[in-house]
Amino acid sequence: MLKVGKFSTGTGSVPVPDPFCSSLQHMYNYHDFWLSSYILKNNLLLHTFFKSQPTDIFLASFMKTGTTWLKALMMFSTLNRHRYSFSDHYLHHHGPQSAFVLLDLETYPITDFTNLSHPRLFATHLAHTLLPACMSSCRFVYVCRDPKDVLISKWHFMSKLRSKDQPPLSLDEAFELFCLGVSEYGPFWEHVLSYWRVSLEFPDKILFLKYEEMKKQPEVVVKKLAAFMEKPFTAEEEKKGVVGNIVKLCSFENLSNLEVNKHGRT
Repeated sequence: MLKVGKFSTGTGSVPVPDPFCSSLQHMYNYHDFWLSSYILKNNLLLHTFFKSQPTDIFLASFMKTGTTWLKALMMFSTLNRHRYSFSDHYLHHHGPQSAFVLLDLETYPITDFTNLSHPRLFATHLAHTLLPACMSSCRFVYVCRDPKDVLISKWHFMSKLRSKDQPPLSLDEAFELFCLGVSEYGPFWEHVLSYWRVSLEFPDKILFLKYEEMKKQPEVVVKKLAAFMEKPFTAEEEKKGVVGNIVKLCSFENLSNLEVNKHGRT
């Protein structure tokens, strides 16, 4: 179901301009979620061409909920702790974004992901109801965040990227639109609930995390995630301080001071 119309009435004949976007593009209401034309096209191709594997692990989230930190800390570094030393780690030379494939931006059917090691790690901002049925056998880690912080973070982020051809988007405008659900991948609450409901029914398939808990007790969350991904820490690893070393490696202070994260772009 593709609904195209002005968000205020739902009866118009043109797409809705994306208020948060950095360029003059539009969003479409597809199965009750707002997607840009590019993401919508890729979602349709994803359903047609993507072939999941039972060992695949997906990181799912709404935009600006701490996804980059979770990629580095909770998943990549935990899963690959036997492949790299802390003195010369992969993240010392590559940005956290490169550790995951963002399915929303891939080009299908050109990309087949046969070159990825197992378990394959993917990320998506799509709501659970927009994902192909083949992914139902895979494991998901979902992270949510206080919506007030999501709004402010996204508003600041997109304001920096916003085209000079567009007038600035005020916080009041952003607040009103966010509450109406008019934001790419939104509405926010429906996005969160799409994963939360499934996590209640299938807790072995979806681990539901909160960003605030990650900040408060990162080591506890790291161990919880390791167990969920079937890579639990041994007593010897815990004694050697491996969990604490992962948290330190992936801390904001450490990652932001690395040369690889000071220059270049993704």
